[in-house]
Amino acid sequence: MAAAGFAILPSITFGMSKSKVKLGYIGVGLRGRNHISEGLLRDDVEIVAICDTQESSLKLCREQFQQAGKKLPKEFTGGVDAYKRMLEMKEIEGVIIATPWTFHHDQAVDAMQAGKYVGCEVLAGLTLEDHWNIVNVSEKTGMSYMTLENVCYRRDVMAVLNMARQNLFGELVHLEGGYQHDLRPVLFNDGAHFYGHGVEFGPDKSIGEAQWRTQHNIDMVGDIYPTHGLGPLMPFININRGNRITNLVSFSSKAKGLSSYVNKLSPGHKNASVNFKNGDITTTLLNCANGETLSIQHDTHLPRPYSLGFRVQGTEGLWTDANQSIYIEGKSKNEDVWDPAEEWLKKYDHPLWKKYEKQAEGAGHGGMDWFVFNGFVEAIKQKRQTPIDVYDSVTMSAILPLSAKSITEGNMPQDFPDFTRGKWKTMKNTFALNDSGF
Repeated sequence: MAAAGFAILPSITFGMSKSKVKLGYIGVGLRGRNHISEGLLRDDVEIVAICDTQESSLKLCREQFQQAGKKLPKEFTGGVDAYKRMLEMKEIEGVIIATPWTFHHDQAVDAMQAGKYVGCEVLAGLTLEDHWNIVNVSEKTGMSYMTLENVCYRRDVMAVLNMARQNLFGELVHLEGGYQHDLRPVLFNDGAHFYGHGVEFGPDKSIGEAQWRTQHNIDMVGDIYPTHGLGPLMPFININRGNRITNLVSFSSKAKGLSSYVNKLSPGHKNASVNFKNGDITTTLLNCANGETLSIQHDTHLPRPYSLGFRVQGTEGLWTDANQSIYIEGKSKNEDVWDPAEEWLKKYDHPLWKKYEKQAEGAGHGGMDWFVFNGFVEAIKQKRQTPIDVYDSVTMSAILPLSAKSITEGNMPQDFPDFTRGKWKTMKNTFALNDSGF
């Protein structure tokens, strides 16, 4: 492979090659073990090393291997730099990173410089400089960086993408998405109620993501989890493939939800008076070079049913996932009346889901974890670009620092960086376009 050009190759074709991929995992907490589960189910993957600072996570990971009847991987632990020793293992071809967000940038950069493919959860970094550095290192080393954004492969999202590509919605004009999920039981924990109803957070008093994720809501403003909302929408309007985001502006509500939650469970508890800097709802509005608009929301601190709030709207109709409805002018059953989305989604089920439904059965998050993990593995096997490349990855992640800057500057618009350095004008959208590939 040509180091200078590898990071900008077209997205991978999905040939299901037969070679075995050797993976290392940095972080085997809950999300890391989800990816471990996917790897243990495959004959074409060998997990040769795992790294974590917590014995409790390593113990649960060992149990996964034992239950699967697989050889235990080599373990690295003892400090936050232990992963660097793991990266010295030459047989490792790809690394899955599922650590707290603060560590993602450094771990990804070190992994690429060690000649490994990188599959990383959620944020590429916390600053705009972090995001540019991920791009620069990927281009310099020729190693691919992929945000493991599983919602890009959600079945209904891909069916609607299939509809959009067949012009059912006409010319697309406006899209919406977000991370709209009551995470209060995740952000607080008392050690006895894993994903239950505690009021504690921090490394000394809780387990799971409450050890680190809650602190981000104290320290910063902005959309701290933008990839679920933006990532799945990008292929609809060819972002980085003939189109790009040009600028954004963000707004943040007051922060009352987390304090209210603690006070209800434990009146007078000291954590009810914590100054949570991040607003309960952050809304980011984006412009695109081809004239479309986007609205992305982060809403995790208030009581609400789960919904990512997707809306895809064009000159001929629209889909919304909040009420799972579709309206197509002239084709819906009744004028100005929603159709249940189910009928349309079944009719336009994406070819990839039709072909690989059995393989995805039982995988996490309704099967979409299989698709995102498989795309990463197949890229390594074929020595090709990952289906979500470094430019897509940093685009969906950079909403964090840009939204924070907009809010702190009094909701001032922010120019969106062109991470492709002009290549968006000629790169083609290949995501999920072939019935045998991504």
